[in-house]
Order: sequence, then C-alpha cells, then structure tokens
Amino acid sequence: MQRIEIDHDFALPVERVYAYLAEHENLGPMFGAKVARVRDGDDSRNGVGSVRQLRIGILPPFEETVTGAVANESIDYEITKGSPLRNHHGTMTFSSTGTGSHLNYVIEFGAVAPGLDRVIKPGLERAIRKGLKTVDAKA
Repeated sequence: MQRIEIDHDFALPVERVYAYLAEHENLGPMFGAKVARVRDGDDSRNGVGSVRQLRIGILPPFEETVTGAVANESIDYEITKGSPLRNHHGTMTFSSTGTGSHLNYVIEFGAVAPGLDRVIKPGLERAIRKGLKTVDAKA
C-alpha cells in the first residue's frame, strides 16, 4: 500500500476552496486527467453517490465515487471501477486558518500488479501538488 499526504494552505476561505474541489469537472488539471461527471449524488450534485470518470492519456478510463461529504469540512472517495489500483481511498479535510483555509489530502492505494503502486505514486503526488497551486486563482 502507498500513502500520499499533502498539506496545502490557500488564501481563499474554506467555503470557496471546498466548493471548487467538490466540483468534479474542476479536478481534471489537478490529476492530469480528463474528468467527466457520470452521476450526481444522492442528495446533492457533488455529494455521496456522485461519480466521476477520469481518463489519463491513452489509459482506459476509471471511475471514482464520493463515499462521504460534509460541506466545507471533508470529502471521501474511492475508485470503484476500471483501475489497476486497488483499495484506493482519498480524503480531503478542510479547515479555516482565519484568513484562508487549509487542506489535508490523504490518498492510500495498492495495485493489482506488485510494484505498480510505487511507480504511480510519484507522478500522482507531483500532479496534485502542482494542481493545488492553481486553486486560489481559479476558485
């Protein structure tokens, strides 16, 4: 199993950062993927049960499903279809810093082939860190 943990501070308040990162279509640049909404959530557009499809380069698409969401506090999701990653779980936890906001982002995953998760980890982490730097300007 691999673990990525990223802490990032934003100038914007939690409400704006949460709203931006909860919107599936905004995640494409952060993951270096084309993202398409498959399904809205059970009680809200981006809430529990909402599904997004990600396509990275020529690789087959895969789907992520939101499994937990508390407005302006946290988003939990899992890969639920079509990926060589296994036991993938992501958690975004948001908090206020007074004038801005803080994100603690943890992703844990394994892979179907031994060592594949170790190969994927550096590129995924690099893409997310780069993408988070653009949120203040876009949200």
